[in-house]
Amino acid sequence: MAKAKTQYTCSDCGGISSKWTGQCTACHQWNTMVETVLDTPGVNRLSQPQHKSLAQTAPVLSLADIEAVDVPRFGTGIEEFDRVLGGGLVSGGVVLIGGDPGIGKSTLLLQALANISHIKSTLYVSGEESGAQIALRARRLGVDGKELKLQAEIQLEKILGTLADLKPEVAVIDSIQTVYSDALTSAPGSVAQVRECAAQLTRVAKQTGVTIILVGHVTKEGALAGPRVLEHIVDTVLYFEGDPQSSFRLVRAIKNRFGAVNELGVFAMTEKGLKGVSNPSALFLSQHDNQVPGSCVMVTQEGTRPLLVEIQALVDTSHLPNARRLSVGLEQNRLAMLLAVLHRHAGIAAFDQDVFINAVGGVKITEPAADLAVLLAINSSMRSKPLPRGLVVFGEVGLAGEIRPAPRGQERLREAAKLGFSIAMIPKANVPKQKIEGMTIVAVERIDEAFNKLRELD
Repeated sequence: MAKAKTQYTCSDCGGISSKWTGQCTACHQWNTMVETVLDTPGVNRLSQPQHKSLAQTAPVLSLADIEAVDVPRFGTGIEEFDRVLGGGLVSGGVVLIGGDPGIGKSTLLLQALANISHIKSTLYVSGEESGAQIALRARRLGVDGKELKLQAEIQLEKILGTLADLKPEVAVIDSIQTVYSDALTSAPGSVAQVRECAAQLTRVAKQTGVTIILVGHVTKEGALAGPRVLEHIVDTVLYFEGDPQSSFRLVRAIKNRFGAVNELGVFAMTEKGLKGVSNPSALFLSQHDNQVPGSCVMVTQEGTRPLLVEIQALVDTSHLPNARRLSVGLEQNRLAMLLAVLHRHAGIAAFDQDVFINAVGGVKITEPAADLAVLLAINSSMRSKPLPRGLVVFGEVGLAGEIRPAPRGQERLREAAKLGFSIAMIPKANVPKQKIEGMTIVAVERIDEAFNKLRELD
């Protein structure tokens, strides 16, 4: 019997090699090469489905002659979910949503699909649960599933046949890692299967106009499992964040061809499913009866939404040869850089101190506007003296000790004033032209100036 031909595909970037290598030659990642069957003996390749384009060949046109039309959207009935999607779902769009097991992906999609089923035809394809299990979940959540069609299937060809017969307007595939195609001999969840099944479903979505939502597994590092090409195929990529042991969930848009990226939706897990949180800033602020050292409130910008987040710092004498640096919710390398700036430009040394930084509520802050809040919190912990009550800050700190402006400064200040903060220490370039009622603005240009004005506030 002839031996099956195989090739090795990188699970990270999709690169192909004829033999196994420890490191992918395309993306240089280690231990990502996975063996896949290239050809099966005895199978006539002429009978296998060939690749087809999404549409017929179109004529070449000038960009100025093409009419720009806004993409029509329809809501899911969940305001926070619509916010992350950029206003709602798009006909013919493909959405990929990933997150840790048990964080609420299936719960959110079942709620959304039940709401949509009242106005559009829907289909829920489950490859991980039986129909009885989903019915029990729907009963527990109290959703109305009379108009919601359900199919428990993992074979791609049967799913495509159901889509052709029922012609739903919205379909959920839960999850893409469980779906397999008979055209390939590799196991479900392999690089080849995930890539081919996602490509086939995307092709159907573009040709027929059905909106398809794919659920994706994640690796232990938190990235979507499977080849990175999976994220390139789809139109929108969403990530569930948050501690599964906590009742709060964050949904973040990483990619969106029809809207803004880095939008954030905040949900609370209740007995009746996921509910949107109207005032998410309250989740990221600790409730202290009295001001405590090492705590500083900043305003971060998540997409179009300003959020108030409490940054906590704990500085303690180190009993190890190398002092520890631990950052939760903020970038670890940036913390080391900020400590060097603190020593060089403010004369505050922490080389013999353990420094721990935490963003309250499990939120991840990626923008550099948190720099000033981190340094003020560290200084407050070192002095064992709390910051003034009602103080809110934001600003990026450069290596030369300068404090750079942050985008959307006025929106940040209005959000802080709305929640009762009365003092704002901000970069001088972010000073608003019109005074904000009830708020005192302290403008600073350098980090040493910020500490001097902080002592005046004390």
